Parts: sequence; structure tokens; C-alpha cells
Amino acid sequence: MQTRSLLAYSLPSFAVTLPTIPIYIHLPTLYGVHLELGLAATGLMLLISRSIDTLTDPIVGILSDRFSYKGNYRKPWIAAGSVIAGIGIYKLLNPPEVVDLYFLLIWSVTLYIGWTLVAVPYLTWGAELSTDYNERTTITTCRELGGIIGILASGAIVAIAAFHGLSELDSIRLIAWAAIFAGGITIPYMLFYVPDANIGRYKLSRSVNRSILNSCLELASNKPFIRLISAWFLNGLANGIPAVLFFLYLDKVLGAGEIQRAVLIVIYFSAAVMAMPIWLLLSKFFGKHKIWCYAMLLAVSAFSIVPLLPEGSFNSFVVICILTGMCLGADLSIPPAIQADVVDYDKLRFGGDRAGLLFALWGMITKLALACSVGIAFPVLQWLGFQTTEPGEYGKFLLTILYALIPVGFKIITVVIIWSFPITSKKHQIIRQRLYGKLRGTDR
Repeated sequence: MQTRSLLAYSLPSFAVTLPTIPIYIHLPTLYGVHLELGLAATGLMLLISRSIDTLTDPIVGILSDRFSYKGNYRKPWIAAGSVIAGIGIYKLLNPPEVVDLYFLLIWSVTLYIGWTLVAVPYLTWGAELSTDYNERTTITTCRELGGIIGILASGAIVAIAAFHGLSELDSIRLIAWAAIFAGGITIPYMLFYVPDANIGRYKLSRSVNRSILNSCLELASNKPFIRLISAWFLNGLANGIPAVLFFLYLDKVLGAGEIQRAVLIVIYFSAAVMAMPIWLLLSKFFGKHKIWCYAMLLAVSAFSIVPLLPEGSFNSFVVICILTGMCLGADLSIPPAIQADVVDYDKLRFGGDRAGLLFALWGMITKLALACSVGIAFPVLQWLGFQTTEPGEYGKFLLTILYALIPVGFKIITVVIIWSFPITSKKHQIIRQRLYGKLRGTDR
């Protein structure tokens, strides 16, 4: 893949992730408190919109598999979705002084639908840009690298705005405009330079007449896909639970101040950025699934130390943030590249091109893991009697166990599932050769 095409494909991930912090962290407080809609009502509207968002993933995946414009299967949906998402971002993060619940619901649904129209074809497109086992990891690494830089840029805008005396709402509006501006440049650039119509996509005869129900039933017998998606869900829980409890742990157990918490976030994501090229290089020598396992084992080792840290161990926790941040780089870049190989297996095994559907289900599992992380962490703490005002030593112990050791268990199970993953570099080469023969009509 040419460097210019790789850069053009990767840049939009910066714009897509730039508004994630305001949308996922600041939005409930903005509408529930500052705009006085109430936390319960705001939470209900956001729950409804997120539920709709989850249901649209497979629909968008199937549409982008089956319908094209001038041979382009991914570009039309990304182009339409970017406009819809841009409108949603502007309306949600630049609200009028007086709003109601319908305003929040309508524009949050608009934003999520736009994001899905962009995200599902975008991820799928990345898997189709190369048939090479290792080059696919390069593509996903560059894409996810841009995404993490977008998150860091969002945090930097908030910090700079606060330094200059601007309000939190002002910083959110700045991020909205920055995302719209960045998307307005990077997405058209990608649509112009990156090929879609002539990238060797396989459209075998069975794909046209297969019903959606039969397609989904066939996926249940795709063992590599079921294995990978199960591991992705468990690893999502292992990453999501600490993310949900991160600030609570720093405040109640470690005793970190506001500035220290901000520094730790920057360190964590910066470590992910710095480590991505290392994981990319190692995966070429040892295989993608093995390197992912080694990264998870490194995260297990780091998290296992957390219960031993006394209050105020800021410097020690910095080291843990560096190690786990490095592992996040592997979590983001390697599994989607493995999923691209699974898509090839699916084409060979069942005939037809369902890349969009497979990556749509990938997105659904990602969202489900994040939702379950919230649904597990806080209710379990409350059920065990944790008190946020006066947690006591027992409460701190419970919080530490849930924050660090429960994710360790999920990580270990994930390693067991992935360790002997069947699609290696050599087996993927065989899959590609047989797939090419099948397309040419020479496979017997």
C-alpha cells in the first residue's frame, strides 16, 4: 500500500475520535446539570440513543456490503455519515440556552447514526486495502494511532482552554469545531485518494441470494470468528472495568489530586502511541495473535501489582500506567488486523463477501463490552456496600480488587482463547491462494 494512501486512510480517525471525550464524559453533566434536564432524564435519553446506535451497526454493515455507487461500497456511506455526524456534533455541543429532552434525543441519535455510517465501512475498508497478513497490521496501527492522537488533542484543548480562563462549555464547543474542521479536510482527502472500487473485493455468487437470517446463522459456525469475537468481548471487559473505575480508584485509594489524574491520563495514552510501532514490528516476527497474548500478559503483570501499592504511590502508579498504556496500543492495533484475516476465511468457507457485517458485529461487541463494564462495576460496588463518601479500608480493598484483579481474570481467559488461534501467517497465505483460485474458477 502506498504511503500517501495509508496516510489518507488513517487521518480521518483523528477527526472521528476528537469529540469522544465531550460526548461520552461531558455530555451527561452538560445536559443533566448545566442545562437542567436532570441526571435521570438525561441518562434515559442517552440510553435510548445508545440502544438505537447498537442496533444500527449490522444494518449499516449489510448495506455497505450489498449496495454500491459506481463500484464503491464504502465511500458513499462514509461521505453521508460524515455530514450527518458533523451536524449532530454541532447541535449537541453547541446547544441553545433552553433545551428539552427531545432536543437531546434527536441530535444524539443523529450523531450516533452518522458515526455508525462512518465507523463500520471505515473499519471494513481498512481490512480490504491489503491482502497481506503483516501489512494489515500496519494499516490498523496507523489508523488507531491517529485515533489516540485525537483523544490526546481533545484533552489538550480542554487544558489550554482552562489555562486561558475559558469555561468547560467553551472548551467543548472548541472541540466540536475542531472535529468538524478536521473531518472536513481529512475525510474528503481520504475519499479522493484511497481506492475503493478496484481493490480486489470478492463478490462470489452465493453472496447475492443469501438471506440475512442465513448469513447470521452461518456466522455461528465460523469458529475463528466466534473465537476472536469472544476474546474481543472479554478483553473489552478487562479494559472497560478499570476505565470506569479509574478516577474513583485514584481519588479514594491512591489519593491522587486533579492535576495528577490529568497527568496520568496523558501518560497512559502517550505510552499507547509510543508502543504501537513496537507491537507492529514484533507481530511481523512472532505472529499477530501471539504478540497480542504477550501484550495482555504484560498488562496482567502490571495490574497484579496494583493491590500492593500503598496510598500516595503516585510514581509507582506512573510505571503501571506506562506498561498498561503500552498494552492498550496492542489491544487497539492487532485484533482488528486478525479480524481482517477472519474475513478472508469467511469468504473461502462460505462464499461471498460479508466484511461489512463482520465488522459491524465487531462494533456491536465493542459497545456491548463498554456497556457491561459500567453495568458490572458500579452495581457490584454498591451491592458489596461500598460508600463513596467514607469507603474505609474494606471499601478501598473492594474497589482495588474490582479495579485490578477482576480484569486480570478476564485477560487470562482471553489469552487462553487466543493463544492457539488457527489463522497464522502461513495458513492465511493458503487461504488467500485458495480464495484466488476460487475466484478464477480453478478451485476444485
